[in-house]
Amino acid sequence: MNAVDPARIRKIRIALLLGALAMFALLYAPQPVLPQLAEVFALNPGTAALLVSASTLGLAVAAIPLGTLSEAVGRRRTMIAALLIAEALGLLLPWVPFFPVLVAVRLVQGAAIAGLAAVAAAYLADETGGEHLGTTMGLYVAGTTIGGMAGRLLGGVVGDFAGWHSGVLAVAVLAGVCTVLFVVLLPAERNHHRQPLSWRPLLGGLRAALSDPVLYAPYLVAALGMGAFVTVYNVLGFRLAAPPLLVPPALAALAFLAYAAGTVTSTLAGRAADHWGRIQVLLASLAVTALGLLLMLSDSLPVIVVGLVVFTGGFFAAHSVASGWVGARASASARGQASALYQFAYYGGSSVGGVLGGAAYGAWGWSGMTVLLCCWLAVAAAGAWIVRIAPRRVAVEA
Repeated sequence: MNAVDPARIRKIRIALLLGALAMFALLYAPQPVLPQLAEVFALNPGTAALLVSASTLGLAVAAIPLGTLSEAVGRRRTMIAALLIAEALGLLLPWVPFFPVLVAVRLVQGAAIAGLAAVAAAYLADETGGEHLGTTMGLYVAGTTIGGMAGRLLGGVVGDFAGWHSGVLAVAVLAGVCTVLFVVLLPAERNHHRQPLSWRPLLGGLRAALSDPVLYAPYLVAALGMGAFVTVYNVLGFRLAAPPLLVPPALAALAFLAYAAGTVTSTLAGRAADHWGRIQVLLASLAVTALGLLLMLSDSLPVIVVGLVVFTGGFFAAHSVASGWVGARASASARGQASALYQFAYYGGSSVGGVLGGAAYGAWGWSGMTVLLCCWLAVAAAGAWIVRIAPRRVAVEA
């Protein structure tokens, strides 16, 4: 790697933060208006949530091919093309009049977003690795939390006053501004050497990413943690609007301010992992996430809000550590593929977990759903714990 250039690293951090903001705003744009969409199209909560699950499914399916392709065509080129396509589809979305077509557009949009989501961690590891990686990855994840919060808050408030079309369009405009800045600011890669567009070396990197047993711990955290996270935010609006809470939609959208906790904890967790070790910080983060779930069992709105803040902060801390772990652990030849596999687990968990969690909420209510999600988090923590106590020749933290 070339000598560290602090000014260039700052530019990379700002660009990727803006890219992450645009990506997450687009990815979850319909989430705050799901109750309105359910009413307009006569859907139940689980069916309405397909607008979120479709995009994350598209991302999960496309993550590995696009992450692998970036090894040949370049990481910056892949990320820019991906975000431009996703933004174009985001501007189109409010004008689609039929729910099945909405789901199809969201599926394609999610596949486009994969070009950024699956490649960003590898780009950051290449360009800002070593002692800067944990902090840089934390800032990138902070960008995803800001995007998730701003997009959901903006979409929810505008959607309540002007309809779901306007809410989704407002989010697309916000993401468009961030996309333009991302394209202008993102530096070309210096430390990534493109591989020939030949399947043999690219698949070799994929095999390497799949054959390292240590990497399965962050993959598991990604799948189960994100499944729990997206479930909570998918059904939260339905719970807040129902008795005994009866919160108006515009006020319910303010719950997405809880994302601010993730903005803080993702950055702090990245730094803490650099100093105290990834696994220790990861286990603590998962415990905090579960605590937030338990607090939300209350029927008191203030306690629910506190629980949501704790839950969100814990989840994004765990995600920050797990994603940085993948970038640091994978070999240079497999970094893109390992990052793509992490994103496959993350958004596959979002898609499948969102459907299963929504079904659990419909069948058993908030309490039954909470039991299921806590079980998912326990399994994720067990995976990380196994790596921690495994023989050192297997479980080495990179």
